Amino acid sequence: MVAVPNVTRADTAQAVRNPLAFIAARWTPSPRTVRRAALAALLAAVLIVVTGGAVRLTGSGLGCPTWPKCTDDSLTTTSAMGVHGVIEFGNRMLTYVLCAAVGWAIVAARSQKPYRRSLTRLGWAQFWVVMGNAVLGGVVVLVGLNPYTVAAHFLLSTALIAVAAVMWQRTREGDAPPRPLVGKPVAQMVWILVAVTVLLIAVGTVVTGAGPHAGDSSEVERIPLDWEDITKLHAVLAWIVVTLTFALWFVLKAVDAPKGPLRRTRDLFLVLVGQGAVGYVQYFTDLPEVLVGVHMFGSCLVWIATLRVLLSLRERPDAAPELPGQSTESALSRA
Repeated sequence: MVAVPNVTRADTAQAVRNPLAFIAARWTPSPRTVRRAALAALLAAVLIVVTGGAVRLTGSGLGCPTWPKCTDDSLTTTSAMGVHGVIEFGNRMLTYVLCAAVGWAIVAARSQKPYRRSLTRLGWAQFWVVMGNAVLGGVVVLVGLNPYTVAAHFLLSTALIAVAAVMWQRTREGDAPPRPLVGKPVAQMVWILVAVTVLLIAVGTVVTGAGPHAGDSSEVERIPLDWEDITKLHAVLAWIVVTLTFALWFVLKAVDAPKGPLRRTRDLFLVLVGQGAVGYVQYFTDLPEVLVGVHMFGSCLVWIATLRVLLSLRERPDAAPELPGQSTESALSRA
């Protein structure tokens, strides 16, 4: 027979007042568990982008015509709304899966020993971005899929992926001050690469907003720009990103950089080649929905790969453990 621990009134009060501290006092996850929790949050962030794209590409953007309810009289989809209602409502339900993944990452980070405040803050940052994007998603529905709000919705999801990717990286590092692995000129080159990638993604949302996939079968407002011209600008930016990545790889080889930045740059180049191939095929085949969805998934991979290049330029080893009396001795030496 398994003994059940006594839960005192004080324990109950603490659990209600500060549930994270209550859990942290009774559970210490392994480093692998914390890494998996952070990875789960990152994968969930990518999943919500891909399924959101599926909503738009199947014309289900207004499958639930209002928010936060699905209809004025029903919280959930109804049989009269058909498959579009199921797809749109299913995407809304995936927000709870994303919240669960982010919540697990927060709890795991908060319970890790020793406590890492920076890691926990990254988890909470994801939570607030998710909440903000959920509200923005409701606004998108209420304004009838206005293309500017749709673009903002995607860009905020991109920000969520960035925070999740940083947290995942930080779970595999220590809390010592970052130590650069490359020189300042190389780091500046990578920052330019990141900036152009952000611009590439932003222009990609304009391509979407001006293109034929409005997200609903009815007449939906589009961004009043020539779709061909904005698509060509998007392609030019993509070639700039590819060129910068290729040049970065040669620079890293020339300065005999560590293997980490070289591998990450190679991975980014391969992802860009695949994404570019999909982009050109979808352009010359009149934007089939499946390929557009693959291209949206590819944009997430490009963004993650770019961030991994940036994060590989420094290392953060575990802080050296402080020996008993060490802090006193160091304080006396500084006096």
